[in-house]
Amino acid sequence: MKRKANQQKSQHKWRRKLFAAVLLGFGFASLMLMQTQYSRVVKLASLHYRSAPKPKIAFLFIARNRLPLDIVWHAFLQGEEDRFSIFVHSRPGFVLNKATTRSVYFLNRQVNDSVQVDWGEATMIEAERILLKHALEEPFNERFVFLSDSCLPLYNFSYTYDYIMSTATSFVDSFADTKQGRYNPKMGPIIPVHNWRKGSQWVVLSRKHAEVVVKDNTVFPIFQLHCKRRSLPEFWRDHPLPVDASKEHNCIPDEHYVQTLLAQEGLEEEITRRSLTHSSWDLSSSKDRQRRGWHPVTYKFSDATPMLIKSIKDIDNIHYETENRREWCSSKGKPSRCFLFARKFTRPAALRLLNDVIWKSEARAQESLLATRSHPS
Repeated sequence: MKRKANQQKSQHKWRRKLFAAVLLGFGFASLMLMQTQYSRVVKLASLHYRSAPKPKIAFLFIARNRLPLDIVWHAFLQGEEDRFSIFVHSRPGFVLNKATTRSVYFLNRQVNDSVQVDWGEATMIEAERILLKHALEEPFNERFVFLSDSCLPLYNFSYTYDYIMSTATSFVDSFADTKQGRYNPKMGPIIPVHNWRKGSQWVVLSRKHAEVVVKDNTVFPIFQLHCKRRSLPEFWRDHPLPVDASKEHNCIPDEHYVQTLLAQEGLEEEITRRSLTHSSWDLSSSKDRQRRGWHPVTYKFSDATPMLIKSIKDIDNIHYETENRREWCSSKGKPSRCFLFARKFTRPAALRLLNDVIWKSEARAQESLLATRSHPS
């Protein structure tokens, strides 16, 4: 009996050991499986992160025909293909092909529903709306930068991208227009005078504000009817002679539309009220006093010097006389240069600058600016 009891006890111990071993093995196998699954999930997440599309900047060019500075922009964009898209508004029927552009980034990037644009007419803002409509069709376009065919970038792509993407606001040069008498009282029922704004057409819009512009069916029709350039003598042969040209409202739609629309929609708290594109306005070249300041200076080959670019890059504040407001420029909460782009440059001028002074490292210039702001003379 005693021997039988010992045998049973031994069998029970053996079974417990076997059960423990099986349980331990099962736990180890489960742990290995979980680790394998975890590694797989981490790997898949890593692959997804790497392949996830990055937010893009849509560069929207308004051009007469071809883009004379396409080679400059090609050098600026090269290697950054996953962070930008391009749309070009040229005259109807114009095609960007191998005969009209030397950059692959501009091939067939013209919109197919362009309109004939005349300076000082509502067709200019119609072209802007067309460009935005096409750019919004690409879901990863997050910022929308308007550029002319004479604009060039002042810094490299990475610095430009980080500057624009570092804030959720749009960059819109916008100020109260109280002196020039461009507001037409006929706009009053829809656009009150307190919402009337002026500024540069070269804006940078967030996706939200780009959608506001495209969906607008209130302010745009009013601009088509009541915001028109003053009649010029050279066009009087083709249009009815004004009774008194001096009493005409000289309204330039592209200098008022986006600014006034955002004010009308109550969105001014969502914008940085300055442009990122520098223009130097010609206040003396015209013999006609009324026309002085209508067009910016055009920089030619002889003007394109390192000193010129440095003088533009060194600007760190903008004064708005009509509002007695000084806008100190900043990026990521720190003092910064004001402008990322500049115009108007001829092709020879831009090519001269291409290998000399554009897109050099920003670090040294930024350190210099911080030192200047911290220790003013």
